[in-house]
Amino acid sequence: MDRYDKKPLVGIIMGSSSDSRIMHGAAEILDKFKVKHEDQIISAHRTPSRLEEYAKHAESSGFKIIIAGAGGAAHLPGMIASHTLIPVIGVPILVYNDKQDKKSEKHKFSAFGGLDSLLSISEMPTGSPVVTVGVNKATNAGIYAVKILGNQFQDLKKKLKQHKQDQHRSVLKESEELKKVGLSKFVKKKFK
Repeated sequence: MDRYDKKPLVGIIMGSSSDSRIMHGAAEILDKFKVKHEDQIISAHRTPSRLEEYAKHAESSGFKIIIAGAGGAAHLPGMIASHTLIPVIGVPILVYNDKQDKKSEKHKFSAFGGLDSLLSISEMPTGSPVVTVGVNKATNAGIYAVKILGNQFQDLKKKLKQHKQDQHRSVLKESEELKKVGLSKFVKKKFK
């Protein structure tokens, strides 16, 4: 049986290099849990033949999950799902185009605030599902991938339980601090 910490069982793909600033959240979570992953840029529109090659590569490499992030029309998650039986987690990305004129703020963000990406990933036709997380929520995609792998690896499941307990303790600690110092001081201290 392949070990999640020995060879990549998760593929992380994104439509362009500008998506990396969102998609790194998935990589950080996988790294935290020591889950090996392979990361690539694959454009559904600019490199369609590469997309099909990647699907074959993912299957022959034994990937268990593909996390695919894309903005705008966001066809990458659905297109990769149509080429493989590997479960795909789609990350809708609020488009930030930094390849245009650096001085102009015009056209840097999607006119639809990421809703275009969310709908194009979540509304896949029946028979071609893609699990979809919230806009820019690559970290949640990483956690979901770890949960899927946790069904196969008991030690990973234990790490997930510990992670949830750590989250619980963190909220309790913040609540105690808030109660102790008061809301005004808490906000000033926490969000400077």
